[in-house]
Amino acid sequence: MLLVRRSDEVGTYRGKWGAVSGYAEGDPEAAARWEIAEETGLADAVTVVRRGDPLAFTDDDRSVRWVVHPFLFDCSERGVTPNEEVAETAWVAPPEIRRRETVPKLWEAYDRVRPTVRTVETDTDHGSAWLSLRALEVLRDEAGLASEDDAGETGWERLVDVAAALLDARPSMTALGNRVNRAMTEASEADRRPESVERAAHDGIGRALDADRSASRAVAERLAGEHVLTLSRSGTVERALSRGGESEGPAHVYVAESRPAREGVGVAERLAEAGVGVTLLTDAAVAHVLSGGLGSEVERVVVGADTVLPDGSVVNKTGTRGVAIAASNESVPVDVVTATDKVATTATVAGEEGPAEAVYDGDEDVAAANPTFDRTPAAFVARFVTERGALEAEDVAAVADELRALAAWQD
Repeated sequence: MLLVRRSDEVGTYRGKWGAVSGYAEGDPEAAARWEIAEETGLADAVTVVRRGDPLAFTDDDRSVRWVVHPFLFDCSERGVTPNEEVAETAWVAPPEIRRRETVPKLWEAYDRVRPTVRTVETDTDHGSAWLSLRALEVLRDEAGLASEDDAGETGWERLVDVAAALLDARPSMTALGNRVNRAMTEASEADRRPESVERAAHDGIGRALDADRSASRAVAERLAGEHVLTLSRSGTVERALSRGGESEGPAHVYVAESRPAREGVGVAERLAEAGVGVTLLTDAAVAHVLSGGLGSEVERVVVGADTVLPDGSVVNKTGTRGVAIAASNESVPVDVVTATDKVATTATVAGEEGPAEAVYDGDEDVAAANPTFDRTPAAFVARFVTERGALEAEDVAAVADELRALAAWQD
């Protein structure tokens, strides 16, 4: 997160570290965006993630009462252009807040917007890669607290409970489990101290981001000038498809909308914004397009994966299996783009159901099913494109053996 050290030009807390801040008169979110623009020049790079409950407190040293409206923003850039109110800036992991001389209650404000186990458990808008990062952030932040509150065995036990809760929150999301397990294994093999957990979780976030970017780059090189079909939303796939600004991108992308949530619509919009030629399809039209309908010439199907089972079968957004079968019938290869952390260590994973009312919310006695994932057999996958390069189905079992060892910390 971005910390700013307040300059001598401000009226309060000169020289202290804080977040971007200002006086909120009227709409707090509008005020927050205004201050981001003024103090950092990053207004066009931020997207609001969460608004926390207001935090009211009295600064007895100044005899003033504050009401803080905390917001959490995602930011796509790090190049800060500070104004005269800012003496210095630093991008840091949030536990660093507690180790600097800050404005009052800065951690308490962050605490109201930071990711929690509950955030991971209830999020239905993001995939396993994104949520695995949030899980590592939860573990990192809790470790930062534990390192100050209790650095002994009790601190380790507290973090074991946090890690277990994260594993239980989304058991179907393999990347989340593997990445939490790796952080806890590294800390367990070190000294079982909260500081080691914090460091391992922080390093794990960087490693995960690097893996996803490497997989994106690897598949992007295969797509130059091709007509490609995809479905749903995978951040790794989307980055690969929108690389036209860095290298020659795909000639055209067909995106299945992925009902009922229609995640593909947002993907199509963002690809179009990036200058990629794109056609949005109904799910039912996929087989037609793969066979040459609409004058298409699809040369490759590219999808992400929620989980890859040890036998090479793929668990992904419902509709993937149908797309893969239709592609096989037309001799169109299917590439699965994934980090190896999405390889499962067991032959099955827990399924998830979306809300039934997203399919039918009428008044008749109609049963509605909304399965989130389906399973595509390995026979329909041409290759897995990962941060380690292209893997065949038989390579996946070896990765599963490697990841299985990461769960040993629980023993």
